[in-house]
Amino acid sequence: MEKLIIKGAREHNLKNIDVEIPRNKLVVISGLSGSGKSSLAFDTIFAEGQRRYVESLSAYARQFLGRMDKPDVDYIEGLSPAISIEQKTTHKNPRSTVGTVTEIYDYYRLLFARIGKPHCPVCGKEINEQTTDQIIDSIMNFGEGQRVQILSPVVRGKKGEHSKILDDARKVGYARARIDGLTVELEDTIKLDKQKKHTIELVVDRIIIKANIRKRLADSVEAALAASNGILLAIQQIPLSDNSANADTATKYAEKEIFFSQKNSCTDCGISLPELQPRLFSFNNPFGACSECTGLGEKLEFSEELIVPDKSKSLNEDAI
Repeated sequence: MEKLIIKGAREHNLKNIDVEIPRNKLVVISGLSGSGKSSLAFDTIFAEGQRRYVESLSAYARQFLGRMDKPDVDYIEGLSPAISIEQKTTHKNPRSTVGTVTEIYDYYRLLFARIGKPHCPVCGKEINEQTTDQIIDSIMNFGEGQRVQILSPVVRGKKGEHSKILDDARKVGYARARIDGLTVELEDTIKLDKQKKHTIELVVDRIIIKANIRKRLADSVEAALAASNGILLAIQQIPLSDNSANADTATKYAEKEIFFSQKNSCTDCGISLPELQPRLFSFNNPFGACSECTGLGEKLEFSEELIVPDKSKSLNEDAI
């Protein structure tokens, strides 16, 4: 098909017009104000193209995109599914880019999430499924004597009170959960703000890695994976190095979180990634934003050379 054929276009002030437009060409629609340029380009041609584009997607994908009604036209032939970019008045927002302002970034995120193939950030190998035994081996390799918490992420960044999830967890025997980074007792009254996004991770087990702990660890890992549809969070508690000098004080730990997934894991490096979702590709969403710059692309740091330009001077000599 070499031409786009429109017959009987009647959107807004179009008077039942017929037009043929060549494909694979840069076409400009010009005319007086009110002559129907936008009605033809956006409300007729683009509206039908976007409708075909949205209908080609799955029901899950459609919820992320707006939808236009079928235009008032008798017949359109030679039109492929289409998207458009629109001129808008922009503000000096550090989180705005050409992609976000034109909304084409929404289509990119959806495309990456649906057909993307994740690769390991360390070795570059394509991420594949990881078995339960491989997850157990990775945790056992933390080392003898290491303290580990096994958590099951049942809610990840979703709005709501999630009272049913908490009640069900309490009924099946879970005693604690980590909600938005804070560990709470499930027997306590828990009231979450339904307008805010929450992350809920059930505390499945707390263990110390030993040679004879594998059976208990396997049961805990299987329970955690079953509760959260194949994902698991292991928190390794690493003793701080200065504990030996303070024998009378309580041992202090630094926590290291390791994410495991049965679906997206690198078997060589032991790295797991969450399931691909559109929000993972959004730098304006906490799940997709860089943890260092929070999605702004810039990081504010102090320059020692500017603070202390002459290191030979003391503070009394106005070194700063």
